[in-house]
Amino acid sequence: MEITFTAPIWIYSGKGSWHFVTLTPEAADQVRFLRGRPHGFGTVRVKATIGESNWATSLFPDSKSGSFVLPIKADIRRQEGLKDAQQVEVRLVMDM
Repeated sequence: MEITFTAPIWIYSGKGSWHFVTLTPEAADQVRFLRGRPHGFGTVRVKATIGESNWATSLFPDSKSGSFVLPIKADIRRQEGLKDAQQVEVRLVMDM
């Protein structure tokens, strides 16, 4: 099952310069429905695509937003020319 949504990139305010995209409420609901029972720490394995870049990663639950966050690796940001606060279209395929 494929989930597609558009959301802005943001930078984690803590240590490091991690970049994330928070799933929209609709996308998060689809993930919850499809994942079934949560795994360790509530993570969900996915294959993510932004532009022409694809990578395997995990979504992490975010108690602050009640959603999930997708980490955007530096290599992906460089390849796609992504910047903080930029709206990106994300495609997720659940790794079941």
